[in-house]
Amino acid sequence: MTTTASAVVTVTDATFDQLVLRSARPVLVEFWAPWCGPCRQLAPVLDQIAHEEADRLTVAKLNTDENPATMIACNVLAAPTLQLYREGELVKEMVGARPKRRLVQELEDVLPHVGQTD
Repeated sequence: MTTTASAVVTVTDATFDQLVLRSARPVLVEFWAPWCGPCRQLAPVLDQIAHEEADRLTVAKLNTDENPATMIACNVLAAPTLQLYREGELVKEMVGARPKRRLVQELEDVLPHVGQTD
């Protein structure tokens, strides 16, 4: 697992199962590509969310050009696609870039609150 200064975790075909599907925490995965303009726009939003929501989820990125097997296995057809996994299950998918406020609102219903048990 590698992390950037932004606290966003980089996952690959080789690490997706361990770092996302087997994670005890919810994981928001951005499927992105280097040539994708909206992906570049979304990057600072995800950096902020990774820091601000660090107690509730992990934010991860998967480069679809370098990791096509996971992209195909997860039925990702466009970049950026955001998928939220909880206990190994896909619980939410969002296609396309969006403002931070909207993204946080969309995640709020499926993220656990600190101190809350299911």
